[in-house]
Amino acid sequence: MSSVSPESQVPSPPKNRWLKLTVAYDGTAYAGWQIQPNDPTVQAVLETAWHEITRETVRVMAAGRTDAGVHALGQVVSVATQSQLSAADLHRGLNAVLPEDVAVVAVEEAPENFHATHDAVRKTYRYQIHNGRTPDIFDRRYLWQYPQPLDAEKMNAAAQALVGKHDFSSFESIGSERPDSVRTITEISVLREDDRITVEVTGDGFLYNMVRAIVGTLVEVGKGAREPKWMAEVLAARDRRLAGQTAPPHGLFLVSVDY
Repeated sequence: MSSVSPESQVPSPPKNRWLKLTVAYDGTAYAGWQIQPNDPTVQAVLETAWHEITRETVRVMAAGRTDAGVHALGQVVSVATQSQLSAADLHRGLNAVLPEDVAVVAVEEAPENFHATHDAVRKTYRYQIHNGRTPDIFDRRYLWQYPQPLDAEKMNAAAQALVGKHDFSSFESIGSERPDSVRTITEISVLREDDRITVEVTGDGFLYNMVRAIVGTLVEVGKGAREPKWMAEVLAARDRRLAGQTAPPHGLFLVSVDY
């Protein structure tokens, strides 16, 4: 009779499965996405909720590390898990324990080794400006209150200089960890509806504070301080000092991420 070694009787640990979560959040109360030692973050509350549901400690990775005060409609998060709970049960359970300013929109099975950051090919951001004399008191956490009249048509004309593959150093705040500043914007628009101006931009990636710097520069055109052609000059200069201010964070939303 052949003997069986003790090692062969030990069951193999379950394999990881990869999940894709789509998450929405109001960033007002958070110091951004990424975990920090002493401040509340979206990543921290999501990982805490995951542990409460599965009793599993995981590190969740997001498509983009949004800054303090920035919101998301469709942030994408990847999770490698050994939990056997169904996607539907995880979806329901997470929303039952998450705080009221964070919600999981969807939980989906993902390919092996799916990584929300590295596998993303395109992101869309939206920035909202309230451009009227009377402040919008109900949406004040989600837009930049800017009472001075802005010409959205001139802003849109100026923005088109950014479409294509360029070095966006002029719109990058100090502190970026990126190895270079070349990105491709595939589409950008500036539209007005009544007192609300919406800037929407889609690209293959974005530098630190890039969208907010673009918006602040477009406002210089909108208020008449600069002509639309100035946008191309700022882009070509590759000098952040020549661009406009960095718009406040609370008007910015991560809308969607494509893979």
